[in-house]
Amino acid sequence: MTRTLLRLAFVVLPGLGLFSCGGSRSAFTQSGIASFYADKFDGRATTSGEIYRPSKLTAAHNTLPFGTVVRVTNERTHKSVKVKVNDRGPHAKGRVIDLSKKAARKIGLVDGLAPVKLKVVKAAGARR
Repeated sequence: MTRTLLRLAFVVLPGLGLFSCGGSRSAFTQSGIASFYADKFDGRATTSGEIYRPSKLTAAHNTLPFGTVVRVTNERTHKSVKVKVNDRGPHAKGRVIDLSKKAARKIGLVDGLAPVKLKVVKAAGARR
């Protein structure tokens, strides 16, 4: 690896809050701020083509493959929920995941934003 790439790895990657063990996508974890979808998106198509429903346990993430199941833990309440990634986002700076309304309620995300930890529990396409 060149000196520039090494410098990039030590400067940029830790700032993203991304950590991976052993190169496995299922070992992916991330910390950051979560938000939830506004009611105006109910019935609209997500990026994956699925229709957004506030009553489903789904989420938007910018990089994880569609169909990935992620455990989202609210660092304030210590409650967690498993959600399926079916959309891209969030599009607000500093946020790592947008949750459906049902998922947000399950972890006590009532003020609109909360610090969370993400952990992939089932990679897209994996059988479990």
